[in-house]
Amino acid sequence: MGHYSDPPLLVLASLATGPKHGHAMIEDIAGMCGTHLGPGTLYGAIARLEQQGWIEPLPPEDRRRPYCITAEGKRVLRAKLNTLQQFTRAGLKRLEFV
Repeated sequence: MGHYSDPPLLVLASLATGPKHGHAMIEDIAGMCGTHLGPGTLYGAIARLEQQGWIEPLPPEDRRRPYCITAEGKRVLRAKLNTLQQFTRAGLKRLEFV
């Protein structure tokens, strides 16, 4: 309970602060919201986001491949976060009646 679990959204939020490789994303996401993504979950989300054009790979650094969010990825992230914010407000308001 209390851990947010939408791997693609978590990856986009992590990359919003700048390019990162997989391990750095795992650490950033854990620090951001306490959610621990396994490598399979992370790289599955990365593949889907790359396919949608919301992130893109950068040239490898040593043996690690960093990724960055695209302009379209930023637009999608902003829209999804605004929707979550509206949902949160509505849900909290409903709790006032319980």
